[in-house]
Amino acid sequence: MSGTLKKWLLLIGLSLIWGSSFILIKKGLVGFTPLQLGALRIVLTSLILFFFGFKTLKKQAKTTLKWIALSGFLGTFFPAFLFAFAETEIDSAIASILNSLVPLNTVIIGIVVFKMYFSKKQFAGVFVGLLGTIFLIVSGASINPDQNYFYALLVLTATFMYGLNVNIIKRYLQEVPPITIAVGNFVFIAIPALLVLVFSGFFNQDVTQSPSFPSAFMYIFLLSLLGTALAKILFNNLVQIATPVFASSVTYLMPIVAVMWGFLDGEVFSIWQALATVLILFGVYLANSK
Repeated sequence: MSGTLKKWLLLIGLSLIWGSSFILIKKGLVGFTPLQLGALRIVLTSLILFFFGFKTLKKQAKTTLKWIALSGFLGTFFPAFLFAFAETEIDSAIASILNSLVPLNTVIIGIVVFKMYFSKKQFAGVFVGLLGTIFLIVSGASINPDQNYFYALLVLTATFMYGLNVNIIKRYLQEVPPITIAVGNFVFIAIPALLVLVFSGFFNQDVTQSPSFPSAFMYIFLLSLLGTALAKILFNNLVQIATPVFASSVTYLMPIVAVMWGFLDGEVFSIWQALATVLILFGVYLANSK
């Protein structure tokens, strides 16, 4: 398989997987609190990855472990909770669209932290993308007055963390096998997540014996297996064989999948939100220009 074909197959596959993650989070919140959902997602993913790839970490140089740990917290641990809390107040489709700011933030962080070249076109892209974000949040708040769109800031925070993570993987973990990065991430975040799960009251009878527990657990298991464990390995692989911007461009396609799921679940999506989405994606396109 050629490198170009592999990059595009990974990009499309990740778009389908991650685009479906937002509706799985929404369904999981029916039975769990945001803390329980985020922690359970990490714990289940840890068990899956440790079963298949724990041995790969033993061969890893100690000098890269700090970057693997930082990648785990920025790329998985904190975003898992941020998205769970955000979707208690905003629609899953809106969360996915805001998540499309990851490529834009990847560029901003690359410029500010890693001293990348900054062109006028990229500056225009950042401005347009942020304008579209404001438009999306304001229009969403007017259409859904019962939703608290301040929670959109949680998604924006997660996108900055994702942008940092992409740059860290590309700069410091380029030669580390994708499965090793994924397993290493969860070695460092599994124990904190387990502690959160225990103290969140997850193991109380009123949670485990509730009618919504089986279906909610099934949704989070699918989210852990596909949307976190498998996707983490695929994404790390994509970052290594492509540029950080191409890898983070998976968020261009994710909203299409997520909005379709949202429609099927009865979420309202207006023409103004569609225009705001176009603005965001156009800004991301400009910001990613060479």
